[in-house]
Amino acid sequence: MKPLVFQTDFGMEDGAVSAMYGVAYGVEGGLNISDLTHGITPYDIWQASYRLVQTVRYWPEGTVFVSVVDPGVGSTRRSIVVKTATGQLIVTPDNGTLTHIKRKYGIAEARTIDETVNRLAGSEESYTFHGRDVYAYTGARLAAGIIDFEQVGPAVAPESVIELPVVEPVCRGDRVEGTIDVLDIRFGSLWTNIPREMFKSLGIQVGQRAELTITNDTRTIYRNTMIYAQSFAGVFVGEPLIYVNSLDCMAVAINQGSFAKAYNIGTGNSWHIAIGPDSRA
Repeated sequence: MKPLVFQTDFGMEDGAVSAMYGVAYGVEGGLNISDLTHGITPYDIWQASYRLVQTVRYWPEGTVFVSVVDPGVGSTRRSIVVKTATGQLIVTPDNGTLTHIKRKYGIAEARTIDETVNRLAGSEESYTFHGRDVYAYTGARLAAGIIDFEQVGPAVAPESVIELPVVEPVCRGDRVEGTIDVLDIRFGSLWTNIPREMFKSLGIQVGQRAELTITNDTRTIYRNTMIYAQSFAGVFVGEPLIYVNSLDCMAVAINQGSFAKAYNIGTGNSWHIAIGPDSRA
């Protein structure tokens, strides 16, 4: 059997996640089930996509992920299972949840779920809890080896898997520009889509100051200089820094503080960040 990993926006305040566990254990009592997170902001498909790319490749080949952030449940959106280029399976609605996986690591194969076969018996008239009735059930059958990938349903082109709009990072003269994709939620750090190699082209060395500007659409929210550090230990407590995060992209933080809360910073394609050399140097 393969590991089975759940991600949802359900929270843990009611029985939804437990019901998914129950369905999975009803398929095979010996399954090894783990949680990625159930704290995705409700309906936030982008955040779900980012948490998958943050996590999936660190799990063994064959691991089955079930990701359910599904504001379109009951609509005509597809239910799919994809095989990533690194060998994991992801069971999810085809609504953009796979955007970052598709772009960063690649999707090798994709199949729509044949719900006439891969659906919890007795749930055929239920249209609002596919996380339990379709996704947890199908994911458990895959993880337990009851079905293989080819038995999920008809094959579809990986290129057809839906992607959310993405703003690409760019280098403009002596600055790199990108977006604030997501927060390191517990600590309030800003994770950008600017890759380390693009930042390195500026020639800013560890310990030097960089100039940073954050805008929301056309409104400037923050502009200042801060140290580019290898880690939080490179600055004093309460001091801001730029660093390379665990996804090899640039991030912004306050040592032992929340940058997001301090400056009321959000995430998404309207939140732009520009980094360049200290113009005052």
